[in-house]
Amino acid sequence: MDAIDQRILDRLQQNADVTNQALAEQIGLSPSACLKRVRRLHESGIIDRIVAVLNPQAIAESLYVIIEVTMERDNKRLYKRFEDRAIARPEVKQCYQVTGEIDFILVVSVPDMQAYDRFCDAVLYADDNMRKFRTLLSRRRSKFDTSTTIDPSA
Repeated sequence: MDAIDQRILDRLQQNADVTNQALAEQIGLSPSACLKRVRRLHESGIIDRIVAVLNPQAIAESLYVIIEVTMERDNKRLYKRFEDRAIARPEVKQCYQVTGEIDFILVVSVPDMQAYDRFCDAVLYADDNMRKFRTLLSRRRSKFDTSTTIDPSA
């Protein structure tokens, strides 16, 4: 991956709906050379998928909940069991296994508190290795960015 590929990825992370012609002009390549590079980035797995990012306020009211989960026992198999249960749920938008006092961070989207209670029963309270969890309700989203920082030295 070279600097041109990195510029292509940067632009696509800002707007993946850009036409190949416009992308090629922004990067300074011919449309055919640009298309070849984008295809190679897909085929190599650097571009995993292209999705539409929806405006949550435009479609429905939602609660965004950040959950800090602390497990009882430090056991790889039990962590995997919890992680599998969590990521199988459509409410879970992001799941991170982290270091420190907390073992997992979940970002969950639910329509209301009743749905959150059902989620807690099905995922959190259902795990006998879960020691405790802390719920943080998002009051406002100040920034949301799906891009990944690309190492220019790579």
